[in-house]
Amino acid sequence: MAFDSPLAGEIWSSKYRFRPHDGAGDATVEATWDRVAAALAEAEPAKSRGRWRARFREALEGYRFLPAGRILAGAGTGRAVTLFNCFVMGTVPDDLDGIFQHLREAAVTMQQGGGVGMDFSTVRPSGAPVRGVGAEASGPLSFMDVWDSMCRTIMSAGQRRGAMMGCLRIDHPDIEAFIDAKRNAVRFRNFNLSVLVPDAFMTALDADADWPLVFNGEVRRTVRAADLWNRLMQATYDAAEPGVIFIDRVNAANNLAHCEVISASNPCGEQMLPPYGACLLGSINLARLVSEPFESGAAMDEVELAALTRTAVRMLDNVIDISRFPLPAQEAEARAKRRLGLGVTGLADALIFCGARYGEDRAVALTEQWLGVIRREAYRASADLAAEKGAFPLYDPVMLERPNLAGLDPETRELIARHGLRNGCLTSIAPTGTTSLLAGNVSSGIEPVFAFAYTRKVLQPDGTKREEAVEDYALALWKRLKGADAPLESAPGEAFVSAQTLTPEHHLRMQAAAQAQIDSSISKTINCPEDIAFDAFSDVYRQGYRLGCKGLTTYRPNAITGSVLSVEPTPTLAPVPAEPVLTPRPARLEGATYKVRWPLDPHAVYVTINDSGEEDGGERRPMEIFVNSKNMAHYAWTVALTRMVSAVFRRGGDVSFVAEELKAVFDPGGGAWMEGRYTPSLPAAIGAVIERHMALSAGGAATAAPDPAPGSATVAATVAVHAPSSCPRCGTPGLVRKEGCDSCLDCGYSRCG
Repeated sequence: MAFDSPLAGEIWSSKYRFRPHDGAGDATVEATWDRVAAALAEAEPAKSRGRWRARFREALEGYRFLPAGRILAGAGTGRAVTLFNCFVMGTVPDDLDGIFQHLREAAVTMQQGGGVGMDFSTVRPSGAPVRGVGAEASGPLSFMDVWDSMCRTIMSAGQRRGAMMGCLRIDHPDIEAFIDAKRNAVRFRNFNLSVLVPDAFMTALDADADWPLVFNGEVRRTVRAADLWNRLMQATYDAAEPGVIFIDRVNAANNLAHCEVISASNPCGEQMLPPYGACLLGSINLARLVSEPFESGAAMDEVELAALTRTAVRMLDNVIDISRFPLPAQEAEARAKRRLGLGVTGLADALIFCGARYGEDRAVALTEQWLGVIRREAYRASADLAAEKGAFPLYDPVMLERPNLAGLDPETRELIARHGLRNGCLTSIAPTGTTSLLAGNVSSGIEPVFAFAYTRKVLQPDGTKREEAVEDYALALWKRLKGADAPLESAPGEAFVSAQTLTPEHHLRMQAAAQAQIDSSISKTINCPEDIAFDAFSDVYRQGYRLGCKGLTTYRPNAITGSVLSVEPTPTLAPVPAEPVLTPRPARLEGATYKVRWPLDPHAVYVTINDSGEEDGGERRPMEIFVNSKNMAHYAWTVALTRMVSAVFRRGGDVSFVAEELKAVFDPGGGAWMEGRYTPSLPAAIGAVIERHMALSAGGAATAAPDPAPGSATVAATVAVHAPSSCPRCGTPGLVRKEGCDSCLDCGYSRCG
């Protein structure tokens, strides 16, 4: 079939098309579906393999069922890759050897394409004694810096950006530093952050009581619960992070509570997982299952929805048997519980087809009804699979008393009681950014439509660019059925609403309605207007808790992350800047020289930065840099660094990215601890010098940072640097924040984490 848009074809070709070196592979998207269906059918008995291959292929036809990207890209290719998107790593131990062993495990997992989540609450707080070596602990955040550097390194080795989730309990003594960490827009750039909030804290908050900060059963400090909550809310209001996970609710509702305890989430929040838990995802495209769209009789084909659900459960269950795993512990966990994450996409478009406004009563009711069908049929399919292939190894009949199963209809419960379940958990709602674009730009997950139409630039083979209109699937179908000039206001129920026209309450109602039908969790962003009052913003989280949500992520345009939401229906394209010219060097410059003592080198490195601008009354800015050392092993790269960075400085403009890029350099031979903080390489230490120098040159903004001790490296300045809201791939301003991911409407770039 032809792609619904050129963008869909480009995404298929760049992300999901199999192109081996010998020239064979996927000639069309239909060939991709053939490959995936055949691969998943290999888990079936030989005598029935052909029948199931045909059933699986039928489910993929027309983008009705969308397996997650790892399955589309890897199944049937013979490559040594995992088909699981995300993992939660093992419990981080509170000792140095164990911590770095777990760092290695995370690196191996990310190298094979898996995102990772970790709970750092098990690491002792900053300042705690380290007995036996006479030292003080640096705390969990310092080790998160190491993970962040590792992620940048793995990211630089492949095409896919790494993604991580860092969690910390709200009773950990370092929680305040964790809450404020993302106020520094250059720290933890590869992490999403979430605070684990137990029910006891919410009770203390309601009672305006004190809250103990505890480690290993010892109360280190006591704070007022309301003060800590306000600090968390203010950080989220200002910087869009951390998110909140109501961790007791997660465990209380967990089907597998008899055999596991959950303390972390995958990077986008849709899968709360135990140590070494794996996240296997796929989405039913609701937008393709509505009959008579925009008509008075428009309705979801629930018979087809039920049949597609049953086929999708079998397909995902087979993935467990054919997939590779980065670590043996992940394989053992996945096979013992056979957890699935079947979800949906295209919900907002399906609601538009049925004349239901997102967040209003009818939309909430339809969401509950449709997801209820999926829930019922998923459990029935899993029970039938258990009868055919056996229940998952850790199945226990006590599961029938868990909340997700207790509310099932009697027929489904009786089927489970008779056969057990093939899968410990069955449903979650994941971000579906690129797979939704592949399917014709249907609305993503359960999010509302962000923008119905926009333009993007497409790079041509000759280097020129052309503009291309991109439309939401619902808008494109409306024009095809009603005519290009038909006003959207004439649609039934005035259902064409976008994220910009909705209130936080609309988002909350939809998330809560979906959560009641979902085993695991939901990746969703509650968009808030920039001018929302702080008290109203803070109350969004308390409302979410009262409505039964397991976690919440909000986004409000702010000074740190930038104003990524645009109310313009068609964003304007950024003008192509003129070719920059090197500024001539004045005869005399003033600057400063910094001594960097790299612990792994017997010779110090001297960094000289000279500034320009003040001689002509302008703003002081760096003009050139020199890096010198007696160690001749550094000579070639320091000269190269000097020339390249000086050239960047002389081009002018905002050059703060130079420090950030250098600080991201990871030395495979190992970094060093400097000024109480892990520095991943000597170039990273030089980057910290540049950052501090620029902050001081700008007017002393870094004076809050302590001056380095003689002979030591400069620590990174604690000046707040605004992260650019422009796309890092194409430079177009206005990234879209949805489902915990930054996405570019212009070139298709997406980053979760």
